[in-house]
Amino acid sequence: MALTPVLLLLLAYCLSGVSSSAGPPPRSFTSLFALGDSYIDAGNFVTMATPVAPVWVDKPPYGMTFFERPTGRFSDGRVIVDFVGKISSMHGRAEALCAPRLFNSFNLSIYISCGVYAFRSAAALGVPFLPASLANSSDDDVARRGGVNFAVGGATAVDVAFFERRRLVPFKLLNNSLDVQLGWFEELEPSLCNATAETAGSYGGGRCFSRSLFLVGEFGVNDYTFLWTANKTESEVMAFVPRVVRTIASAVERLIVRDGAAHVVVTGNPPIGCSPTLLTLLRRTSRPTSAADDDDYDHIGCLRGVNDVARHHNALLGAAVVGLRARHPRATIVFADFYTPIRRILENPNQFGVVVSDVLKACCGTGGAYNWNGSAVCGMPGVPACANPSAYVSWDGVHFTEAVNRYVAEGWLYGPYAHPPILKAMRRP
Repeated sequence: MALTPVLLLLLAYCLSGVSSSAGPPPRSFTSLFALGDSYIDAGNFVTMATPVAPVWVDKPPYGMTFFERPTGRFSDGRVIVDFVGKISSMHGRAEALCAPRLFNSFNLSIYISCGVYAFRSAAALGVPFLPASLANSSDDDVARRGGVNFAVGGATAVDVAFFERRRLVPFKLLNNSLDVQLGWFEELEPSLCNATAETAGSYGGGRCFSRSLFLVGEFGVNDYTFLWTANKTESEVMAFVPRVVRTIASAVERLIVRDGAAHVVVTGNPPIGCSPTLLTLLRRTSRPTSAADDDDYDHIGCLRGVNDVARHHNALLGAAVVGLRARHPRATIVFADFYTPIRRILENPNQFGVVVSDVLKACCGTGGAYNWNGSAVCGMPGVPACANPSAYVSWDGVHFTEAVNRYVAEGWLYGPYAHPPILKAMRRP
C-alpha cells in the first residue's frame, strides 16, 4: 500500500523520535520496582506457597497465550506490570506520536513501523520483564535487569496478623503484606545503590532511585475479600476501608521520604463485585436475569455492595494521593484508575473484542453460573480453558486476561486511566 506524503511525514516523526506535543521529550526510567498482589505477581506466590500448599498457577493453561507455558503469572499471558515496564523503560523516542489511541486515525504501515521501533527500543535494554524478587538471581543480575517485582499473590495491605488473630480466614496466610514487600525492597536497596555506583550512576541524579518508577498496588482487594467471605456486612467492610487506605498512603510516603522515590504510581481497586469468584461465593439466590430481580446486583449483574466498597476505597485513596502530592511536591505521584477501564469493557464488550455471550463468565474454569468452582479451579487437572482468552474479561475467575491487562496498562501509560498518565509523568524533570 502506497503511503501519502502526509503519512510519510508522520512515519518519519515516529522513527526520528520528534514529538508532536509541547514540552521536553519523555525521559526514560532506568528501573521499575513493583509491589502488589496477584494482579501483577510474576512468580513470587509460586515460590512462597509451593512448600506449604498445593499450587495451580504454575500449571497449564496459565501462560498459554504469550509465554506458551506457566510462569507464575495469574493470567493467560502477560500482566499489567509487564506492559508498563516494557514501554516506560524506553528512551521516549516515539511514545508521543506512536500512542495506541492514534492508530485508528493513521495508516497501518505507521502502526507497524512504530510497533517495530517500540519493540527494538525495549529489547535494547535487555529487560522485557521484571524478575520476581524471590527468584534465584544475584544482586548484580537483578540490578542489570533494571528493577524487581516484589508482588505476591494473596498479598494484603494490612498485616496478615490482623486477619489471623480475628480468624477471618480458615487457613494460614503467607507473610507477604505491603509492609513485608517494602522490607524486601529495603533489604535489597544497598546492593542496588552499590551496583549503581559501579555502573556510573545508572539510576541518575545523585540519588539511587530518582529515575526509577515505583508501582504500588493494587492493594486492598484481598483485605476486603477476606472480610466479605467471612460474612461481614457492607457497613463492616466499609468501616475497614480507611485503615487500608492509610496503610497504602503510609507506604507511599515511606518510599518517598526514606527511599528517595521520585516517581510513584498508586493503583486503585478494580470492580471485584464483577469477579466470577465473588459472584459465586457471595451469591444468596439463583443468578438474577436483570437488576430488577435483585437489588444486590447492578444492571450488568455485578454485586452492588462489593463495588460500592471498591469505589469508596478509590475515592479515599485518590484523596490520599492529593495529600501526598501537597506534602511532597518534588515527587510525581500518579493515581492509576483500575476500576473504570474494567467497567468500560464490561458495559461495552463488543467495542473491546469481548464477544462471549456472558461477560461475567471466566475463560478458565468449570461449572456454575460463572464458570468458576472453588473445588475445580484453573490449573487443576481436567479444568478446561476457552480457546480464545482475548474474547473474555476474566481469565480464571479472579484475574484478567492478557488482552484486558494490556488495555489497562495502555490507559495508565497514555491516559485516560491515570492522573497524570505515566508517560506524561516521564516529561517532568
